[in-house]
Amino acid sequence: MSTAPDPEPREPKPALVFDDPLDQQTSDDTDRGWGERPSGDSAADLKRFLDEKPPHHI
Repeated sequence: MSTAPDPEPREPKPALVFDDPLDQQTSDDTDRGWGERPSGDSAADLKRFLDEKPPHHI
């Protein structure tokens, strides 16, 4: 009769946290938004505006 080897100890599961998630700061609160660019270079802003302008606005 064979015996099964002892199971290896498992890592404990993370505890459930029931705090209010709206009280915590997220990465969305700290990251730069989509399309935001550092200001100060008006020539680069004009070039970007002209490059991204739809054809019907020419």
